Amino acid sequence: MDIPRYWRLKNQRYLLEGRKCQACGELSFPPRLVCKKCKSRLSEPHRFIGRGTLYTFTTIYQTPDRFDAYSPYVVGLIDLEEGVRITAQLTDVRPEEVEIGMALEMVIRQIYADGDRGPILYGYKFRPILQK
Repeated sequence: MDIPRYWRLKNQRYLLEGRKCQACGELSFPPRLVCKKCKSRLSEPHRFIGRGTLYTFTTIYQTPDRFDAYSPYVVGLIDLEEGVRITAQLTDVRPEEVEIGMALEMVIRQIYADGDRGPILYGYKFRPILQK
């Protein structure tokens, strides 16, 4: 990913920011210019809390080159508390410990390093909520 594009997506990647339709209240992530429910173009930024439950998941064993260091890793569909379903990589958990329905929270982690001299790109991932 090039630096200008990454910079434009920083609120989405770091703050889990989507959109809220001003006409009907529908939430979207990633952000949409047009509401999928009522087709309105009027929307405002909405920052998601970053907590949810795991709907389903898969374990990735054959990875693109830049993700070899993370193999195997788990990618899941997460139902956020606000009702939006998103896709994200899971972190801080071994693949054999992952269970459908587990409570998750968003954290910022390294996504990948773009070569030895390129930028290190960060973004959201989800981890199990730690019980006290």
